[in-house]
Amino acid sequence: MSGKLYLVPTPIGNLEDITLRAIRILKECDIILAEDTRTSAPLLRHFGIDKKVFAHHQHNEHKSAIEIVRLLKEGKQIAQISDAGTPGISDPGFLLVREALKEDIAVECLPGATAFVPALVNSGLPADRFTFEGFLPVKKGRQTRLRELTDESRTMIFYESPHRLLKALQEFIDLFGQERQASVSREISKLFEETVRGTLIEIKTHFETHTLKGEFVICVAGKS
Repeated sequence: MSGKLYLVPTPIGNLEDITLRAIRILKECDIILAEDTRTSAPLLRHFGIDKKVFAHHQHNEHKSAIEIVRLLKEGKQIAQISDAGTPGISDPGFLLVREALKEDIAVECLPGATAFVPALVNSGLPADRFTFEGFLPVKKGRQTRLRELTDESRTMIFYESPHRLLKALQEFIDLFGQERQASVSREISKLFEETVRGTLIEIKTHFETHTLKGEFVICVAGKS
C-alpha cells in the first residue's frame, strides 16, 4: 500500500501560527522533507518533533523526487515543509507533487500560513479578484513578464527581496504610473511587521529613507 505525501505549512513569523493538525502530522509521519534542515531544526525542536529530516530544495529536487516517490510507494508517510509558509508557493513543492500524482500516490496539502494572503487582505486593495505573480525573473524574461501586466485589471501580488525592492517599485512606476495605488508589507507575523500604503511614488519615497530588511510582499492595484 502506498504512503501519503503531506504538504505542511509552517509559520512565516510567529511560531503560534502553526496549526494543531500540522504539529500532529509532523509528529506522526515517517520522514520530513525540509527546504533547509538548519532553518527547520529550531521549529521542530520547539514543538518536540523528533523525526528523520531530509533536505529537499530547488537544487536537488529533481534527483531527490525519484527517491522520495520510491519511499512513498513502499508505504512511508512523508511530510514536506519549506523554510516558511506553504510548500509550492514560491518554494519547492510542485515537482514532487506532480511526480507523486503520476504514480497515483495520495497527496494532501494542509491549510496554513502563506505571506501573500495577509498582505493582500491588509492592503486595502480589492481582494475579490487578484493575480499572484510571486518573484519576477531577475534578468531574462523580467521585462516580458512586466509588459504582460500592462492592462491587468486585477490586484497584482509580487514577492521581492530587500536589495531589489526599490528597483521593482521604479519599474512599476514606469509601467503603471506613479499614482497607481499599492501596498508593501514586510516581516509579516514578526515583531517589526510593517505595511506601507499609498501611491507607488509615495511608497518608493518612504523606502528610500528606511532600512530595507525582511521579505517584501507588494500589492499593486489593477488598471481601472
